[in-house]
Amino acid sequence: MTLVTELLNPAPAKLSVRDVTKRFASGARQVHALDHVSLEIGEGEFVCLVGPSGCGKTTLLNLIAGLEGLDAGAVFNDGARITGPGRDRMMMFQESALFPWLDVLGNVLFGLKLKPGLTAAECVAVARHYLRLVGLEKCERAYIHELSGGMKQRVALARALAPNPRVLLMDEPFAALDALTREQLYGDLQRIWAEHRKTIVFVTHNVREAVCLGDRVVLFSPHPGRIREEFVIELPRPRDINSVELARYATRITATLKNYTDHEAEVAS
Repeated sequence: MTLVTELLNPAPAKLSVRDVTKRFASGARQVHALDHVSLEIGEGEFVCLVGPSGCGKTTLLNLIAGLEGLDAGAVFNDGARITGPGRDRMMMFQESALFPWLDVLGNVLFGLKLKPGLTAAECVAVARHYLRLVGLEKCERAYIHELSGGMKQRVALARALAPNPRVLLMDEPFAALDALTREQLYGDLQRIWAEHRKTIVFVTHNVREAVCLGDRVVLFSPHPGRIREEFVIELPRPRDINSVELARYATRITATLKNYTDHEAEVAS
């Protein structure tokens, strides 16, 4: 298999979070972000992490990315312990974090610098493949200030996919977009996931969004962050966020989340 073929046909990874605890210093006190969190994520699974602010969702994403150290426990990618950032894991954030001095193609090519061994022509071929995948093949020479918010996130997604990460980590990537653009991107992301079956861990506050996208929704409660419950979403794809069946799942998960949040508030008081 050539490197270009590998980049166009990525293999998913399996993640294992084992008894992870994480604290942060905040002035004179310690913030207990995660407390003995364990989670198994299968190859090619799309898992959504849901919970209120302060429950440790983004912290867990950063630990999987290798961007932060942990106080106890371990995180594994295909059996190898994660000790720092790696090309096998890519992050996508709420803000697109694109380079305004580069055009669309240049931004996607920048991600390919993480994958050595490609010729310049091969890099362009791979970048154009992923721009086609996100529907921006006609915009490769546009600059970032010329794009809408949704288009910027599509470029960010293409850039994250281009180096062939085995795991895609997404931290509320659609939160700042309008409802119509979000719905369009839900369809795009489901289609891309169905074609490539990449392992995705997706953080969101939006329960409906989680049900629309995820194979499984993992519910966190805060202070400290703990996994409280998991929901397997047994709905056919592609999913419509406005469907009655999806709304039923979301209502049940929201009620469960509210119960845990209310309980935590009573304990804190």
